[in-house]
Amino acid sequence: MSTQTSIVVVEDEEHLAQGLIFNLEAEGYRVHHEADGEAALQWLLAGTEPVDAIILDVMLPSRDGFSIVQELRAAQNYVPVLMLTARGRPEDILQGFDAGVDDYLNKPFDLSILLARLKGLLRRMHWHRAGTPAEEKLEPEPQIPSDSFTFANRTIDFAALELRAPGKTIHLTLMEADLLRHLVQHAGRIVSRKEILEQVWRVHEDTDTRAIDNFIVRLRRYLEDNPSQPVHLLTVRGVGYRFLPDGAGPQS
Repeated sequence: MSTQTSIVVVEDEEHLAQGLIFNLEAEGYRVHHEADGEAALQWLLAGTEPVDAIILDVMLPSRDGFSIVQELRAAQNYVPVLMLTARGRPEDILQGFDAGVDDYLNKPFDLSILLARLKGLLRRMHWHRAGTPAEEKLEPEPQIPSDSFTFANRTIDFAALELRAPGKTIHLTLMEADLLRHLVQHAGRIVSRKEILEQVWRVHEDTDTRAIDNFIVRLRRYLEDNPSQPVHLLTVRGVGYRFLPDGAGPQS
C-alpha cells in the first residue's frame, strides 16, 4: 500500500486508537488521529492535508460520528467513511448510511476484518472513478454502460459520483452510487428491502425495517421532478421498490 494513502482515525478510546494507528502505519498508510468529535470535524473541514478515508467512531466527546458525517457531506466533502459502532441493529446502521457513511464495522472487531473493509472501501472508490462495477455479482446483470446512465434529462455519473439534473449537480456518496447502480441494473423489476440490505449494503439481518424508506426519500429528491409524486422510483407496498427510467403514472 502506498505511503501516500492517508487515513484519519477519529477514536477517543486511547488503547483502541493507538492499536489502529500502529497497525495502519505497519500497512503503509499515513495516519492522522483525533480523539474529539468537534476537533476532528474542524480539522477535516480545514482541508490542510489530503485524506483518502476516515475511520470514525460513533460515540465521541462533543460531537457524535453521525453529525460529523452530515457536516462533511453538507460541506461537499465526500471522502469515504468507515464507521465503527457498538450499535449493531440495522436501523442504526441505516442511520449511518442516511448520514452519508460508506461502510460500517461493529465493535468489537477483528483487525484483519477492519483492514479488509478499509482496503475494500478504497478499491470501491477507485472502481467508481474508473467506471467499473464495485462488486462482482453472483448472477449475470443486464448490460448497461458502467460509467454513466442517462434518463429523463438526468445523468448518473458513477465515475464522478455525481447525478446531473437540469440546473444542478448532486454529489453522491458511495452508498448512494451503489444503490443507484443496483436499481439501474434491475430497472423494471421489484427490488426488495432485504435485497438492498444484503446485496448492496451487506446488512445480513432478517429484519423487515422501514428505516430504508428515509434513504429512498432522499434519492427521490435527486431523481424526480416532483418527489411527492414519483414516476421513476416507486414504492411497492410491503415489498420494496421499482426503478422505471421511462417513468410511469404516479402512485395512488
